[in-house]
Amino acid sequence: MASLLQSRTPSLSFSSSLCSTPVIRPSVSFLKPRSGPRIPVVRAKIREIFMPALSSTMTEGKIVSWIKSEGDVLSKGESVVVVESDKADMDVETFYDGILAAIVINEGETAPVGAAIGILAETEGEIAEAKAKATSQFSSAPAPSAPKVEESSPAPKVDAPSPPVDAAPAPSTPGKVVATPYAKKLAKQYKVDIGKLVGTGPFGRITPEDVEKAAGITPAPKSNVAAPAAPVASSAPASVPSKAPSNFPEIPGSTVVPFTTMQAAVTKNMLESLSVPTFRVGYPIATDALDALYEKVKPKGVTMTALLAKAAAVALAQHPVVNATCKDGKSFTYNSNINIAVAVAINGGLITPVLQDADKLDLYLLSQKWKELVEKARAKQLQPREYNSGTFTLSNLGMFGVDRFDAILPPGQGAIMAVGASKPTVLADKDGFFSIKNKMLVNVTADHRIIYGADLAAFLQTFSKIIENPESLTM
Repeated sequence: MASLLQSRTPSLSFSSSLCSTPVIRPSVSFLKPRSGPRIPVVRAKIREIFMPALSSTMTEGKIVSWIKSEGDVLSKGESVVVVESDKADMDVETFYDGILAAIVINEGETAPVGAAIGILAETEGEIAEAKAKATSQFSSAPAPSAPKVEESSPAPKVDAPSPPVDAAPAPSTPGKVVATPYAKKLAKQYKVDIGKLVGTGPFGRITPEDVEKAAGITPAPKSNVAAPAAPVASSAPASVPSKAPSNFPEIPGSTVVPFTTMQAAVTKNMLESLSVPTFRVGYPIATDALDALYEKVKPKGVTMTALLAKAAAVALAQHPVVNATCKDGKSFTYNSNINIAVAVAINGGLITPVLQDADKLDLYLLSQKWKELVEKARAKQLQPREYNSGTFTLSNLGMFGVDRFDAILPPGQGAIMAVGASKPTVLADKDGFFSIKNKMLVNVTADHRIIYGADLAAFLQTFSKIIENPESLTM
């Protein structure tokens, strides 16, 4: 009742403060909604459920399962569908009350970010209209799909209806810019005013191609994509597959397995990292003291991963340049937080859960958080910030007996540490006496644009001292 009164009070005071004749002003304000712009808003009772961007790197998503079925009544904030992004499976909620009239993208199918995956009707009387809308979109798919294949090749079903629809929704929602995340990134990069563009994607959505056209760089992307997309020119498609068999002959009985969404994301990130000039530095570290500490704290739930992450975080606090980031090739950023990402192998891919503010947490709380992150990672339930906020990565293959390896630098980070197994090693002191000590070899791959050899050597010296005298890690 209180909220209702609050909502009414401004309207009353608004009309009384603007008019001296209460009879005239209400008639004027009543006539305003009859003008053009507000009519579509009132009648927009059929809404699309769009494929959300669940991470900054996500360009498409796969429908794992529909929690709701066609005809189910939905409430605002209720989970409707489970979507597989490039890193995790996440529940997608509805922003409106209504009825799930039609499922556009079925389980197991993929759709680009921003594409409609379902149709929501406000009342039962609009279900038939909503289903007809979904059916009409797909019935028109074969005709316009040919010229639009280059826009959204992963999901031609959703991309197809863009030609007949892109002209209508754009003016119906003035002031709201609807664009894919990559299109926004390109617009910022090429200094294009995205608010002035007319989208050619699904439902008037602005696509990367729209931004590139506005920036005047259309020939390059078209030449790359048009060759495989054009079905008319037989020479172009024929030349592409003719090279593949010559270089990679088909082996009888082999099976082609397409990448999962996560594997595709890993591939994209690894290829992106090739553009960064990197160098590698190895450093042997005695681990007898660390092994002894681990035996003491292991019954309390502390893992070796937590010990190594804590040691790396403490060392990074003394060498902030190793925790820095270079993203544009023109400047670099000193990160205020030390977030240690740790590589974890899961079924069907690789993910890096992040221990945020690892230098500020005590060892036991850090171990508890790590256990929770691993459980969520294996269940594919990590939130985006729990896997994409790392500033330094740790990769440990020591538990598999690997004594040394090089790690590939993740995009957006300054360095990654590869930790090998601790093994007995024969050592000679300055007096010529021999002894046996456990040693592990760590290799760090770093971005040479911001981190130099002396920086990395100093960091490894500090890290080595912490490992060889690890008592401070428990404080």
